[in-house]
Amino acid sequence: MTEVWGLTGGIATGKSTVSGWLKEAWIPVIDADAIAHEILAPGTPGLKSVITTFGTKYLQGTALNRRLLGQSVFKDPTALKQLEAITTPLIKAEIIRQLAQYRQDRQPLVVIDAPTLYEVGYLVTLVDHVAVVATTAAEQLHRLRRRDQLSAGDAQRRINSQWPIERKTALATLVIDNGGTIAETRAQVVKWLDMTNLGQRNPLK
Repeated sequence: MTEVWGLTGGIATGKSTVSGWLKEAWIPVIDADAIAHEILAPGTPGLKSVITTFGTKYLQGTALNRRLLGQSVFKDPTALKQLEAITTPLIKAEIIRQLAQYRQDRQPLVVIDAPTLYEVGYLVTLVDHVAVVATTAAEQLHRLRRRDQLSAGDAQRRINSQWPIERKTALATLVIDNGGTIAETRAQVVKWLDMTNLGQRNPLK
């Protein structure tokens, strides 16, 4: 039997750091962000649909200008919904395909890494448990501004497009507090893996 965990959090709360440790430990991770990039790669039907909907100004050569599109849709809720209507079905299909393959291969543990795991709805039905990576609202805003070189307003709009982190932690099986040191966060991940099917084979120890 394959145990499926969802890994989520808010934008810039540290989910990608935790996901990277899991990959380092050879745990199969279905990465929704990576899939979202793949479905909008040059020449894909997804990119064609986005350009048809939003216009060629979002092309940079043959590739999508993701930064420009992001700046536009996070200022316009209607445009964001239009984008999600294109991307969500494509992402969902690929996640389900990968999960089915891991189950066929009898993987004991699989993690679905998705920033909007709760928001999109369907992902909750695919997982047995959910781990949420959390930090304070002030730290989240600071990290996002620093990481993506955004104004306070632009950063807050991106944060507001997701559920508040408190709403996610209230529903989680496990909360990983990423408000302290990197060593403290990693220790929580090690403890988490001890709870899973990896048992004594926990490769992060």
